[in-house]
Amino acid sequence: GYASLQANPTTMGFMDKTLLSIVAGLGGMFGWGTSDFFANLSSERIGYFKTFFWSQPTGIVFMLCLIPFFGLSALPSLYFILLLLVLAVLDSAGYLLFYKAFEIGNVSIVSATINLNIVFAMLIAFIFRAQRLTPLQTVAVVLILFGITLVSVNFNDLKNRQFKLLAGVKETIISAVFFSIYWNLTETVSETIGWLGATLYVKIGATLFLLIFALLAKRTLALTRTSTKTKVIVTLVGILEALATSSVNWGLGVGDLILVSPISSAFTVVTISMAVIFLKEKLSLTQTLGIVLAITGIVLTAL
Repeated sequence: GYASLQANPTTMGFMDKTLLSIVAGLGGMFGWGTSDFFANLSSERIGYFKTFFWSQPTGIVFMLCLIPFFGLSALPSLYFILLLLVLAVLDSAGYLLFYKAFEIGNVSIVSATINLNIVFAMLIAFIFRAQRLTPLQTVAVVLILFGITLVSVNFNDLKNRQFKLLAGVKETIISAVFFSIYWNLTETVSETIGWLGATLYVKIGATLFLLIFALLAKRTLALTRTSTKTKVIVTLVGILEALATSSVNWGLGVGDLILVSPISSAFTVVTISMAVIFLKEKLSLTQTLGIVLAITGIVLTAL
């Protein structure tokens, strides 16, 4: 995208690609923001592993319903089948480590640290895929990342619990590495077989991986004593997460990861806003400033 801009600053192709990247990023932002809100509610009731596991087949069913409308590309080669299996493992491992970090660590620290996956992903895209941002977009991305950090971190909590800052950080950093590699590889898959196939096939692979993992780890997956309300919440998690992933995968196919990724990462703003509205949680001045900076950054990406 950036190379084409240098060649012709007024090219419509670049502007279209930029706009599509922004729209896709916003889809990921709102989808993951809402799904994480419901995932937190579900995890408190049935645990993070069951929540993540059952959200996958729910997402699969949702994606299958979209095939009559958008079609589904066949896998072109054995290479892509193996690549999708790798993506399924990376995605599953990333989520399991991320949720585990929430269980053992400080939520503020984990929320801030996971944003490293955006930095890692952008560095990989910059170094290995020759993707570039305009100067203004660079400023916008910095504002988004800085805003996300301010929203995620409760500085008063950090002062009171300074001796517990390291808990969960190792798991989160490894999770961030998995996610950054996952999204860079997914860009290639999305460009080849389309967003629907990239989302659906990975979810199928992730479900199989989680089944094997649960069997080896002797984890129970039954929801026999789970209320209908909780099952509905898990269903929402699966659908919303599938929507977010589909939106970002679509963006990777028509746009650039280096712009899609930081915008979609602003899902923290959506999650916290929902907590304020529905759970009556209070926002600090720092978090309010973070939301303003993140929204400002998102607006600047379109200029």
